[in-house]
Amino acid sequence: MLRSPWERVTALAVLAGAVWLPFAGRSLSPDEGGLLMLGSQWSDGTSLYGDYFVDRPPLLIALFSLADWLGGTPWSLRLIGVVAVAATVLLAGAVGRAAEVSPVLPALTAAVLVATPLFGGTVVNGELLGLPFLVGGCAAVLMAARSDAWQRWALLAGVLGACGALVKQSLLDVFVLAAVLLLTRRRFAALGVVAAAAVATVALAVLLAWWRGTDPVDLWDAVVVFRGDAASVIASSATDSTTARLRGLLVALLASGAPLLVVALVRRVRGSTLLWPALAVLTWELVVVLAGGSYWLHYLMGLVPGLVLLTAAAPGTDRLLRAAYAVCAVSTAAALCWVLVRPIDRPEAPAVAWLDAHVEPGDTGLVAFGGANILRATGLPSPYPDLWSLPVRVHDPELTRLGSLLSSPDRPTWLIVAGTSLDTWGVDAEAADRIMAEHYTAATTAGDWTIYRSDER
Repeated sequence: MLRSPWERVTALAVLAGAVWLPFAGRSLSPDEGGLLMLGSQWSDGTSLYGDYFVDRPPLLIALFSLADWLGGTPWSLRLIGVVAVAATVLLAGAVGRAAEVSPVLPALTAAVLVATPLFGGTVVNGELLGLPFLVGGCAAVLMAARSDAWQRWALLAGVLGACGALVKQSLLDVFVLAAVLLLTRRRFAALGVVAAAAVATVALAVLLAWWRGTDPVDLWDAVVVFRGDAASVIASSATDSTTARLRGLLVALLASGAPLLVVALVRRVRGSTLLWPALAVLTWELVVVLAGGSYWLHYLMGLVPGLVLLTAAAPGTDRLLRAAYAVCAVSTAAALCWVLVRPIDRPEAPAVAWLDAHVEPGDTGLVAFGGANILRATGLPSPYPDLWSLPVRVHDPELTRLGSLLSSPDRPTWLIVAGTSLDTWGVDAEAADRIMAEHYTAATTAGDWTIYRSDER
């Protein structure tokens, strides 16, 4: 029988991590495969991170480098995800304690949401890996707002908040909370310490990334300038699939029970000074989910810190809140069972299987566009720096650079194309298709992919 609140919090953390384990050995997603490729070769190279580009900060790549060092398998990466899940639940309990309420309900909120596939659970991504830093940073901000030892808590909040942003640049939840809460409580000195600690942490991370081969100016262009360019490309080239993903994301959000949980929590708040700071954080998180334009399910994982804070602002339970938690728990359990019985579709699997039987030592590959898990699974390095489709649309919309590569002696041995043409939204593939036809021959069709082999290899 679990009697103390922290025994219950620990049990929730163990349970939330354990439900990930049945999925830990499953095939890598495209993002997982691509980030492992970056992490495995991050050094001084021809692009931002070694020989490849991604528009993400260096701490994310460092965590994937750790996964590669641990073996580079789906298991090694997903076990890091399990640690992130368990740590998030434990730190959600710390948010409750810092808010001077029971830690159990904030931990329960985190547990049911970090486990659900409706929020992208069972797959490791930037939102998940950023959660321990964000939730821990929020707990530190709450302590800085009321503790006599506010200096050390403000310092910790700044460091953890910066680490969250160094995983994904939009994860600024800690600073939103600090700005609203510390300003309203006139804790200006504490806010200053948070800011100074964050700046120092970012500076240290940039220096370490520079030492490893990532130029600071190029890093700024990737995590700030590129995002503005990418938003323009997405806005000008929206497709039916983008609209469908938005509908799917909203359906997943509703099906998770999270909106009902918000209603039940807000209804219970009585005079808590944490209500408006929590709502400010949650509003920021919703803006991030919707403003990116891509609408992937794992963006919803970014709502967890705000929901944990809102739970801490509404101590105790009533009938509606208990019903909301029941809906969330049933939804999470149902989603886990569904994914267990019907695994997430990996359309790259047929291409991986065929290439495994035909790739020879020294071969290289290129996937047009995205699908870097194909390269990771088959051990094919890519001579093209953009492993994701959005950077191609921003950096090489007329495929000039790609066409030059395909006609050069350094062209990849294998060219894996979705369909039969390099054409996709946001690019002009006419010239590149002609070059492909001149230098490549179709070897096979594998599922949705056509696999071409260089004529001179």
